[in-house]
Amino acid sequence: MRFSRLFAPTLKESPADAEIPSHKLLIRAGFIRKKAAGLYDILPLGVRTLLKIEKIIREEMNSAGAQEVSLPVMHPSELWIESGRWNVYGKEMIKFKDRHERDYALGPTAEEMITDLVRKEVRSYKQLPLNLYQIGKKFRDEIRPRFGLMRCREFIMKDAYSFHVSDEDAEREYWNMYETYSRIFKRMGLNFRAVEADTGEIGGKFSHEFMVIADTGEGKLVYCEKCGYAASTEKAEQCKAVIPEDRESLFNSVEEVYTPDVKSIEDVAKFLRVKESSLAKLLVIIVEGKPYAVLLRGDREINELKLSRLLKVKDFRFATDEEVKELTGQEPGFLSPMNIKIPLIVDVSIAEMVNFYTGSGRKDYHLKNVNWGRDFPVEKFNDISEVKGGDRCPRCGAPLIEKRGIEVGHIFKLGTKYSEAMNCVFVDENGKEKPMVMGCYGIGVTRVMAAAVEQNYDEWGIIWPVAIAPFEVEVIPVNVKNSQQMEIAERIYKELVSKGIDVLMDDRDERAGFKFKDADLIGIPYQIIVGRKVSEGVVEVKIRRTGEKREVPVEQAVQEVLNLIEVEVKNL
Repeated sequence: MRFSRLFAPTLKESPADAEIPSHKLLIRAGFIRKKAAGLYDILPLGVRTLLKIEKIIREEMNSAGAQEVSLPVMHPSELWIESGRWNVYGKEMIKFKDRHERDYALGPTAEEMITDLVRKEVRSYKQLPLNLYQIGKKFRDEIRPRFGLMRCREFIMKDAYSFHVSDEDAEREYWNMYETYSRIFKRMGLNFRAVEADTGEIGGKFSHEFMVIADTGEGKLVYCEKCGYAASTEKAEQCKAVIPEDRESLFNSVEEVYTPDVKSIEDVAKFLRVKESSLAKLLVIIVEGKPYAVLLRGDREINELKLSRLLKVKDFRFATDEEVKELTGQEPGFLSPMNIKIPLIVDVSIAEMVNFYTGSGRKDYHLKNVNWGRDFPVEKFNDISEVKGGDRCPRCGAPLIEKRGIEVGHIFKLGTKYSEAMNCVFVDENGKEKPMVMGCYGIGVTRVMAAAVEQNYDEWGIIWPVAIAPFEVEVIPVNVKNSQQMEIAERIYKELVSKGIDVLMDDRDERAGFKFKDADLIGIPYQIIVGRKVSEGVVEVKIRRTGEKREVPVEQAVQEVLNLIEVEVKNL
């Protein structure tokens, strides 16, 4: 491709509404353009990268035994009503009526569509297992589209669904997809972790998220370097408490401490000159009109997902100060678990605490040397707070490491949730009908492109991994009016093309500095710069990731970049 023919409108400045590096750089480098909130045009450079991402996905999915299909993006309401999700999925689903007043939705996901296809075509156990996937557009009316391609209303996704005769076979395919996804993201040159995750609205028995490690990631994960345990912080388990057998011998008498107008955990800890982990905090929540008190260590935060799961509800809210007074008879900001009038839920983080601080129940006072068991009863400890870095691994006890990450893939073991709801059954070898056991496997294709940038950039622009770069090599003749430079540049360009390399030739009549800035901004992995030294038979090879420049003979330039590409791919 010649740059003079390439539609890649680069910009010097970032758009005012761009908040994160991938949003800024993909626009500046001419990969995308905003059409409306959450809607983007994908320009030629972006399409080239997306096609390379899709190519890797297709190769690995096909190799793993999956088959590609293409399903409509318009979903008839009848299928979603049948599965029970038409009125449950939420406002993210874009619904509309056709000219005949029939209800449809733009597909946010495809469980209903694929299940309907399979139930109509598959009848016998001999036709199973089956794994079908598609790569296409999905639509979700995000309440707050942001971060460029990270959270869009229209995006490209690879979704796959497998159908099985047994739970055991479904689990076999689950781990087949786990390994397939690991190969996919490794081939893309991404630093990622597969973590245990919540199943969310999709449902199912268990799931894993594939998260690209990036400081700007919306999600958090923890992992253990010793045993390999990894989970999103939504899903991560707290380590089982170790309670000393002689804990009662350590108890001190409860004392009241004057804490004038000091309410927050942070302020109380500073005032008392103790760590936040020495305090216990009590929060009051309202669940379907019923109040509960929740007790956890001062340095912990409620994991709302865990608490919702425990209470078997979709949502809850925190009580207002007026409600707290009415429900507990205590002063907000100084709540005590002693003599609490409403059901008490106690987090695992409290179990190992001895002689801790709590509120006293009255204004301006806290209690010192409070102990569960003696001062208030605990029927059961529940895992309801968020795990963080430094906590003990629930598997081996080693310290956990915390990172931020971007979810780019998610696999689920669905079980029979959808097959039972939609009567997707097969006849087994004994002539008996049984529901198919399902799995679900998704990759956010446009999200991968953005996540790759979040992990690979510097102050000058994007640094693409070679496997998903729009071009692998850029040939830059410094002066297009210099016939010798152009002759050598053309020769190198054609030789690279003949070797099957994607090459961009910057044949524009522009200043050298302008070309170099564009090359770094776009982020093509390797540059061959044809400048003045060509008269001495020398060109310069630049490695975008490191900035290293190597002077090589003209005759060796092509082989030099071929070697660099080979080494990068081998090191994945």
